[in-house]
Amino acid sequence: MKVLVIGGGGREHAIVHTLKKSPKVDHIWCAPGNGGIAQEAECVDIKATDIDGVVAFAKEHKPDLVMVAPDDPLALGMVDALEEAGIRAFGPRKNAAVIEGSKSFAKELMKKYGIPTAGYAVFEDSAAAITYIKEQGAPIVVKADGLALGKGVTVAMTEDEAIAAVKDAIDGHAFGGAGARVVIEEFLTGPEVSVLAFVDGKHLKTMPSAQDHKRAYDHDEGPNTGGMGAFSPSRFYTKDVADTCMETIFKPTVEAMAKEGRPFKGVLYFGLMLTPKGPKVIEYNARFGDPETQAVLSRLETDLFDIFNAVIDEKLDEIDIQWADNAACCVCMASGGYPKAYEKGMVITGLDDVTDSFVFHAGTAVKDGAFVTSGGRVLGVTATAPTLDEAIVKPYADVKKIHFEKAHYRTDIGVKKG
Repeated sequence: MKVLVIGGGGREHAIVHTLKKSPKVDHIWCAPGNGGIAQEAECVDIKATDIDGVVAFAKEHKPDLVMVAPDDPLALGMVDALEEAGIRAFGPRKNAAVIEGSKSFAKELMKKYGIPTAGYAVFEDSAAAITYIKEQGAPIVVKADGLALGKGVTVAMTEDEAIAAVKDAIDGHAFGGAGARVVIEEFLTGPEVSVLAFVDGKHLKTMPSAQDHKRAYDHDEGPNTGGMGAFSPSRFYTKDVADTCMETIFKPTVEAMAKEGRPFKGVLYFGLMLTPKGPKVIEYNARFGDPETQAVLSRLETDLFDIFNAVIDEKLDEIDIQWADNAACCVCMASGGYPKAYEKGMVITGLDDVTDSFVFHAGTAVKDGAFVTSGGRVLGVTATAPTLDEAIVKPYADVKKIHFEKAHYRTDIGVKKG
């Protein structure tokens, strides 16, 4: 069987790497891929958002399945276009991907169906938003409504910070059209947990819990990023919490999307906060999270190709998905300056010295036979071990062996207990 994976980051490398383990998969293309993915798949020079290009390639090369991983092509309707061309595709259609593509849609859905989330209001006018902020006080959360590469969220500890975030988004167009509308939410407290689930429109099967680290620097300081590392499982996601989430959040969300005529098929990501009043939804993503995927898929024992097909065929209830009874940790190495301006083209050395981890490539290219940096997040050094504490030690030992100019990574992935 032949598979085409869309995307070119660390998440896509993890998906390609996991699909390669399937005895049923004998060829993988990745569009556009990256330097590391090229070691495991045939990379194709098509942008992840080039729907016409992807459909034309699929018609010519006839993959048995196309896996659309990133948020942008999903929101643009790539799965719809592939299915209309008679090509099997994994991922939500455009009318379901809106659960991530519009935060206001997601909030209205939760309100309508009684799914626990933070209190909120939606604004397109900065003056009205600023008045609301002054009424509510700080801390308060400001979110760009649309897709902003995981960077459109400001957790404002002061009113001035919140007002500045609103002005940046609405008046300053900091996120382009994604910030023309903002969602302002109450500030919640408690441990954050990410739970990804395979969903076939009716049934869902959750993956092991994970925890992301969004801020750029240690101690959760600095600007938001796409994610600086992740570990699995969460220390706080007990069976009782999981049971509560299944009944109050997971099942109701899948049922709500079906009732709205937007059946969700693919991977649904639940960003949760375990508040003193119970679990609440912070955000939904319509795809595998990055870098949670690198940690979580490292623990998968069932054939991922079989799972993808079960989702497409709406037979998820018929497949038994097994996970290793272990833990995983992914530490991201980023370009100096990320998530703001950074340089590319730095030579990466030491990859051959890594012993206890697998290195997923996020922003790399090959130049003159050597790996060089080509993105903000460059590598995801990932290891598994019987316990979480052991799984955290391994990638850090290997990170120290890898070098490129101005490399930056957090030293506290998995360490914080809250």
